[in-house]
Amino acid sequence: MDPREIEALIQAALPGAKVQVEDTVGDGNHFQAVVVAEQFQGLPLIKQHRLVNEALKPYLQDGRLHALALRTFTPSQWEELRRAAPGSA
Repeated sequence: MDPREIEALIQAALPGAKVQVEDTVGDGNHFQAVVVAEQFQGLPLIKQHRLVNEALKPYLQDGRLHALALRTFTPSQWEELRRAAPGSA
């Protein structure tokens, strides 16, 4: 799979989400994703990940997508993380 395809699938399931996907191994089926979405507000981490995985379920089930490491954030969590990062102003 192409990282852009995964980004589009996640964005379709979570409108307004900011999504960045990286092919971590270069084999087209091991990825890492950062997803920032309002829909995560008030949800525990496991439910945030379920929302993302549900969007990719057919691809995970048929093996086109083998592994996906997720980092999920609400917009406020993402801003807090950015402010805490070294070198950010």
